[in-house]
Order: sequence, then structure tokens, then C-alpha cells
Amino acid sequence: MQPVRPVVALIATLDTKAAEAAFLARALERCGLGVALVDISLGAEGAVWQGERKLAGMAQVTTRATGDLAALVAGGAAAVIGLGGGTGGEMALALMQNQPMDLPQVMVTTLPFDPRPALASAGIILVPTLADIAGLNHALRQTLGRAAAMVAALVAEAGAERPVASSTGVALTALGATQGVADGIAAGLRDAGHEPTLFHANGYGGAAYVRMASEGRFRALVDATPHELTRLMLGGAHVAMPERFSIAVARAMPVLLLPGALNFIGLGALRDVPADLLGRPHYAHSGHFTHVKVTHDEMAALARALAAALMPAAAPVAVLVPMGGFSHQDAPGGAIEDEALRRVFLEAMQASLRPGISLKVLDSHINHPATAASALAELAAFNL
Repeated sequence: MQPVRPVVALIATLDTKAAEAAFLARALERCGLGVALVDISLGAEGAVWQGERKLAGMAQVTTRATGDLAALVAGGAAAVIGLGGGTGGEMALALMQNQPMDLPQVMVTTLPFDPRPALASAGIILVPTLADIAGLNHALRQTLGRAAAMVAALVAEAGAERPVASSTGVALTALGATQGVADGIAAGLRDAGHEPTLFHANGYGGAAYVRMASEGRFRALVDATPHELTRLMLGGAHVAMPERFSIAVARAMPVLLLPGALNFIGLGALRDVPADLLGRPHYAHSGHFTHVKVTHDEMAALARALAAALMPAAAPVAVLVPMGGFSHQDAPGGAIEDEALRRVFLEAMQASLRPGISLKVLDSHINHPATAASALAELAAFNL
């Protein structure tokens, strides 16, 4: 009796990508995998739909395919692979981002859109086709063959003996601007027997934190870098993450909060920043990103919003305010140094926090080892 081959769900628009999907299916089968097709064809029969009609058709197909894919995953599908250009790629990613985070998934696409929203909370591997998915050719056959080999390797790796999920997980938010404190806290947590998971608080990493926290993967949150609040309230690229500052409290997780990188708005390349914002203190963090200092009024509003999010907490909560600086450029000689701005945060937080939530003022800069030491002392008091 032959062993049962692992089955891979293949998502594609078969009305426009039938030959390419068939080639990919054969490549998967040569790698020892079974294939179950999930057709996301719009059924336009060659017509080019526009506007509301197209959007409605995409929504209808995605809803139907959601059930098809869910049934395959529930039935033991070992992986998912999507194949698509603009429309098909968008629909395939919408289906894939709702699958279990640990399920191997690969998206083969021409990438005619920004995929970051779909990838923010899902571990999907992107394979760019370079050539369009519009007829088989050497370049596309090579890409599809390699994608099939990747899926086979992922399925084999997923089938190996896996360690159980950690029961000592602690979520920790970070940016390059707060890397010093993040590294110090992470090292101390590991020394204490905990397993820190760092999230890049850049408007996208917070979505992954929310999803993992909602699955119960963490026993505490160290929000050393609540910078994403500036993106949600003021400006900068981000995905929707309505539970970013509430999920820990909702799940009764202890929370340690520091105002890391709360003093700037993270915007795009310097050439793309609006002129009115360039009138504020700012600096080019890299060729792609510019950091613009928040105003006093904006900082006060941010502090009040954070305090409001902590208000319902039942588990221990503590706030540390490092008055030596909130980010790497908020320091002597830094481009956005502003002691008065830090004072605004402190006073607004003091006025807004409910009784029972600890607030401690530190003299050190956020990235000084003394700040990490103070944070670890607070965490030790939580008795995690």
C-alpha cells in the first residue's frame, strides 16, 4: 500500500491561469505532494469588469472560496500555495491571511500591489514571478518549479517533530530607535527563564503581536515602543489594528509600558514628506523613512490615549518614564531632542492614569542600561 501523499491547496483563477496552475500542480506532484485546487475565477468570460461590479464579484468569490479552503485545511491540508497577478493575487492573499499562523503558505505573484497589509499577521512567503503570469515561458516555469520545491521542503519541515509552544512567552515591542532598551530587556528576560518575542512597532508588526496575543501565546507585554499609536492617531503607514493597545488588558496580561519612540511620526522618504511637516524638527532615519517630531498637543493626546487603554486593567500594570529621552535622537545633540516634550507626556500620563497603576520616573535615557534594569525589576515584581 502506497503512503498517502500530503495534500497542498492550490489557489488560482483557473479561467485565466489554467495552464500556469496546471504546470504548478504537476511540479508539486513531482515533489511527492497531492494537489487540491481552489478556483477563484470571477467567471467574467473574457470581459473586463470594472468598479463596483468587479469588487462585488471578488467579494462573492472570496466568500465562497473561504469555505472551500477552510474545509481543506480542516481536512489536513499540509500547505497552501497561491498563484495570481493583481486581482487573483489580492483574492488569494485575502484567503491565506486568515489561515492558521503555523500553516506553511507560499504566494506566487507578480506583486502589482503592496502586500504588507496581507502579510502583517500571517506567515506567508512571497515568491515574485518577475515575468507576468500570462503564458508559460522559461522564466515562469523556473519560478513555478522552485516554488513547488519550496512548498515540499516546508511540508517536510512542518512534519518533523516540533517543540511545544512556550509557556513563558513575553511580547516585547521595539524599533531601531529603541533597540538599546529592547535588547537589554530581552537579555534579562532570557536570563530569568522567559522567552521574549520582539515585534517591530512599525505599523505592521503590531498586527502580528495582536494575533499571537489573541491566541494566548504570551503571559505578559512589555510595550517598550508604543510608537504605532502615532501612526494610528497622527500619520504614517500602518494596517488596521484596533486591538493593538487593548488586547493585553483584555486578556488580563500584565503590562509594562514605556514611551519609546512616541515622540515622532514615522513617515516615508524625505522627498515625500509634506512641506508643513518638514517645518518641524525631523531627520532621515534611512532612505525610505523620515522621523518628524510630534507637537506638545499631540504628545498629550497620545499619553491620554495610552492611559485610557490601561484603565480597565485587572492584571498588574506599570509605566516607566525615562526622562533622559524617549528615542535615540531624543538625546543631547539629537535631531529631535526635547526635554519639554517629555514633560508633557509625564504630566498628561500622571493626570490620566487611574489610581492603582504604578508610574515611576527615571532619570536615564530609554536606551541606557539603567532603564532596562529598572524595567526588569518591575517585571520581576509581576511574578510572571
